[in-house]
Amino acid sequence: MADTYKPADLRAKSEDELNALLLDLKREQINHRFSAATGQSENTSRVKVVRRAVARIKTLAHTSKNRAGAKTSAAKS
Repeated sequence: MADTYKPADLRAKSEDELNALLLDLKREQINHRFSAATGQSENTSRVKVVRRAVARIKTLAHTSKNRAGAKTSAAKS
């Protein structure tokens, strides 16, 4: 898995690829939570990277939905 999730790279991915990546990151986030709770966390900086990557993907998904909605409503007018 890549350590950086740049918005330009994420925009180039399809919606299915973003959903799969989001699912993987959510699983990784849960694993980090459990390892932190049991005191076995090794790479604590990865928690921040994963959290921000999830936020970036969700933001891109939301903005793409809004743009698609705006195009259809403009076409109806």
